[in-house]
This record gives sequence, C-alpha cells and structure tokens, in this order.
Amino acid sequence: MTGTTMLIRLRTIAGALAIVLAAQAAAAQEWHTSSSLMGDSKYGQDFKRYDYVNPDAPKGGQLNQTVPGTFDSFNPYIVRGTPAAGLSPFGGGLLYDTLMEQSTDEPGVSHALVAEAYKFPADYSSATYRLNSAARWHDGKPITVDDVIWSFKVLKENSPMYARYYENVTEAVAVNDREVEFRFDQKGNRELPKIMGDLVVLPKHWWEGKDSKGNKRDITRPTLESPLGSAAYKIASFKTGKEIIWERVPDYWAAKLGVKVGRENYDRRRYSYFLDDNAEWQAFTKGGLEDIREENVSRRWATGYNFPAALSGDVIKKAFPSQSRAKFQGFVINTRRPEFQDVNVRKALTLAFDFETLNRTSFFNSYKRTKSFFVGGELASSGVPEGKELEILEAYRDKLPPELFTEAYDLPVYDTPKAERANLQAAVELFGQAGWSIKGGKMISEQTGEQFRLEILGNSSTDEIISLPYINVLKKIGIDATLRIVDPSQYVNRVNNFDFDMISTVLAQSESPGNEQRDFWSSKAAETPGSRNLSGIKNPVVDELVERVIFATDREDLLAATHALDRVLLWNYYVIPQYNRGERWLAYWNKFGMPDKQPEYLGADTESWWIDPQKEQALSARHKSIN
Repeated sequence: MTGTTMLIRLRTIAGALAIVLAAQAAAAQEWHTSSSLMGDSKYGQDFKRYDYVNPDAPKGGQLNQTVPGTFDSFNPYIVRGTPAAGLSPFGGGLLYDTLMEQSTDEPGVSHALVAEAYKFPADYSSATYRLNSAARWHDGKPITVDDVIWSFKVLKENSPMYARYYENVTEAVAVNDREVEFRFDQKGNRELPKIMGDLVVLPKHWWEGKDSKGNKRDITRPTLESPLGSAAYKIASFKTGKEIIWERVPDYWAAKLGVKVGRENYDRRRYSYFLDDNAEWQAFTKGGLEDIREENVSRRWATGYNFPAALSGDVIKKAFPSQSRAKFQGFVINTRRPEFQDVNVRKALTLAFDFETLNRTSFFNSYKRTKSFFVGGELASSGVPEGKELEILEAYRDKLPPELFTEAYDLPVYDTPKAERANLQAAVELFGQAGWSIKGGKMISEQTGEQFRLEILGNSSTDEIISLPYINVLKKIGIDATLRIVDPSQYVNRVNNFDFDMISTVLAQSESPGNEQRDFWSSKAAETPGSRNLSGIKNPVVDELVERVIFATDREDLLAATHALDRVLLWNYYVIPQYNRGERWLAYWNKFGMPDKQPEYLGADTESWWIDPQKEQALSARHKSIN
C-alpha cells in the first residue's frame, strides 16, 4: 500500500468517524419523551400506555392497606419526623409527580410525566427538560419552571438522599417559561441527564405561603397540615399515628398520559397502623383492613394460609415471577464499631451463618443463597475476574486480597455435621488472627480480656426467624450474641443514625447502577445520617470503583465496572449475604379485577388492578366485617 493510498484511507476513516460522532451529537440534542440507559425502550419514543394494562379499567372502590408503627409528619424530604403512608422520601409517592416516571415493565427506562421531553449534549454536561403545559397542581395552578428550580434547590439542601443523588448537579436555570436546564460539574456521566427525571416537583407557592392560622410554612420542618399536591391522590382525612385516607383527584391532569392509563384505579386508599407485623397479619385474616398482602415469611406462605377465608377461596395467594424481585438481603455489619473493623472478624461472622439449615427448617427450601450485591442478572460478578473487569482490578491489586484474583467468591455450606464443624473451626481461626481466642467457652479479646459481644437490631417477628438461629450458632464459638426488637419508629431512627451492631435488611439495586452507588458505598455517605452506607464503608478502592461505575462509557463498560465493585465489596465481607427468590408473593381478598398479563419486571403491578363491585358485594355478604 502506497503512502498516498494510506492517507486516502485514513482520511476516509476519519470522515466516517466524524459523521458518526456528529450523528451521535445530533441524536443527543434531540428531544426524547422516554429515557433509557439500556438501549431503546420497547415502546420507542411514542409511548401510549403499558401493553399489559386494561385501558378501560373501571375507577372506584377503596383499597385497604396496613402499615406498622406510626407517623407524625407529611413532609418526607427531611430527616426529622416519620412520614405517613403514601408519602415517599424519594419520589413523589401518592401526592407529587416527578419530571418523568420510572417504567414498571422495563429496567432503566422512564417515561414522560411533568416533563413531556428532555435532551442533553453529547458530552452529558447538562440536561434540559421541557414541561408539559397541561401539568397542574390540585389548586388548578400550573406547574412551572420556577417550581422545578425551587424543588431542586430545597431538596438538595434538606434531603440527604437527594443531596447525594444530585451531588454533581450544580444548578437549575430557566431557559424559557417551559424549559429548565440542569448543569453538571462533570462530563461523561451518562446517567445524570436521565436521573434528573426522578426529581419530585413541589409547589413553591404553597410551601412559601401561610397556613390557616397565618403562620408561614417551613419545608425544613415536619408538618401535619395536608400539603398541596399534583399527583393522582390527595389526603382526605387522617388520625395522627393511626390512620390516613387518600382520595383520588377526579380531574387529575395526567390521567390520560401513558404512565397513568389503566392504572391508579382506586377512588380511596386507607392505611391503618398496627404495632407489628403479627398484628397486621391478624388484621388481614379477618378482612376489612388489608386487601392485598405482600408476603415475605416463607413459613407463613407455606403453612399459614389455612384460615377460613383462604380455605373458602375468598383469599387468593399467588406467586408472580419477577425479574426485579431477586434483591440483595443480608446481615449488615457496622464497621464503625471497632470490633468489626478487622476483615478477619467479618469473614468469621460470615462463615458462622448456616443458610442451609435455616432454609430447610424455616423457609421450606423456598430460597436460593445470594452471592452478589447485584443478584439476579448480568450485573452479578462470578468466577474469577477476566477481560475488562480484570483490567480494572489490576490497578488496585496491591490493595485487594490476593485470593480475589484467583478464587471464585463462595460462601460456606452447612449440609452435614462435619461441614458445620469445619466452618466454625475456620471461623475460630480467623478470630484468632484478629486477636481473639476462646477461653472458658467465651471468645475473649487478648488485648482487653472482654468477651466479643454482638447485638442484632430488629423490628419484627421476621427478624426473630432469621436472627435467632444465627445467634445460636455464634454462641457455639463463644460470642455473646443477642437480638433486640424495637418499635418501627425507634428502629428507623437508630438505623438512620447508624446506632446498631448488625441489622438484617435489603439493599436493592438497579439494573442500571449509577449515582446512587455513592449513597450505598462511598466514604462520604458513611458519615451522613440517613444514607444507605449502613456498613460504614470507607475504602478508597470502593470509592474509585463507584466513580468508575458512574462514568461507564457504555453498557459493556458498566458491566465490567459493576462486576469489579461487586467483587471488592464481597471480598471485604461488609455484609453477610442471606438469600433471595425470583418471585413476588401476594395474597389478596377476592374483590379485584386485573389484567390477564402482569409486567414481568415487577411481577405484579397492583396499580393496574381495580375493585370489582360484584365481587366486593358478594364478598361483603359472606364476610360482614369487610368495609
């Protein structure tokens, strides 16, 4: 090949590349009515409604639900107070709409709501959202760009969760009376333009106004004044700490948008508060206070549905296969406590968890062992690192356990008495490496002479089922392990302030991880009350891998970065993995109509169900306690 031919070829390639880049830039600047980080939505950019809903679903009736604990506030966006059911600390709940709404049947996809469309430049340095001119508050006033800008500001200032989620969003500015631009302090973050659609929009004029007594409202404080909203429901009545009733807004502005068609069909929603899960269960069996129950207790699912209404068919139980149901659940170890800062101790505690016996004796073998923080899909690491994942991890080889590169992460198996002895002996040896030894049947610190103590904090009978067998195993190796059950409000406050040794909880992950990973694992979040970094992880490698996930260039790069992060988290034993199942267990009183098809991603979308008057009347005739 001559030099001239080579030059021509290079110019041709460069020209083609320039065309591709120009096309990508142009596409990025186009208005999009749906957003996705995992390829195009199956509905394209012409989303009319979900394909599983009944667009003619009747409206009416009352949905009854129960809630544990109590409430004392209608402001969910601050740390103080316990928000009432129907409100959400992230998102709009029943009261407020967000710029866009996350899809119920596709991971990583959102569709238009308050914003009818959005766009962003090719370098992802900003995002512009165009508001739907029909968007209205319940008082009839339009939702404005000023509302969006004010919401962004107050949420970032007062909500720890939003502050971390939008950490790299520097400002929101009005482009015109319908467009708002969010500016970022970084480029290349593919997720940032999309997740701005998760911003809940609050009514500036209401929050900056005065209440019925003439007092100026304050969004930085709890309140029991029913706020002005924009979504499908508003508060109808309440009894503080006992009950809250929501009613559907008859002239809801977004009722005909794609994300709402065939959904939100109940005229009223009543939430009744109970002390604990057992009291809720008893209420469900009697009828009238809980119509749909999400069951998470395997023993109850297998043997508990033998009460009269279930045997007669008035209560139906059904398992819905769900792609999103397989969530990470585990015992979170609080590394803020000195005794848990040695990785050998955390690994030893992991070795002492007997999943097999628990699954057999308490869960009727309903569960699978969890071995990834991103369980259930392609984001989960497995085997030994290779390819791009290995390239990422090589930069930190001297800061990581050497076995991470040569061994597949695995968990102990308790299938025989011999296996139990081997696992516990290995745990004792690891405690020895951390400066602990068994003396007189107690695990004693060689430095202080004190016994190793561990308290598991819980708030329900489920915590007893999970924790007590584990505690019994820990006692076999001399650990003074206990379980403390507290009421839900105290539990929330203690967890928000990291006042625990260990808790059993769910750390649900997205199919498209991004900015929220900082809230789960970053050093900064470790000291921020209310964050999801419950373990108190302060690890520079984890911090850098979190950023690597956030700035992934494409899906393939995201998978490699997430696998690397997952593997580092696992090998540091911050959490003791428990179990998962890939289906959703629902039991419900036979008063509902529902689409023949349900979304495979969620498993079931109860917002697409409706009250069937004939079924309800027949049910009421048989069970006079039904309201």
